[in-house]
Amino acid sequence: MTERLSHTIKILEKVSFNKDLFIKEFTKAINFLLPFEIDQLKEWIVDYTKNKTEFKDVLLLV
Repeated sequence: MTERLSHTIKILEKVSFNKDLFIKEFTKAINFLLPFEIDQLKEWIVDYTKNKTEFKDVLLLV
């Protein structure tokens, strides 16, 4: 895992209390991560949100 991806995941974990902030940070991350990092981030998001019903909308973005 790259430093950029690790940093992005830390930010997403910190803002996960608010779905709108989570989506905003995810969108920003897609603009600066490399394609292989985006794939890894998508896998992480699917795993991270699988037990969070309030994040079902986020999975549509992934």
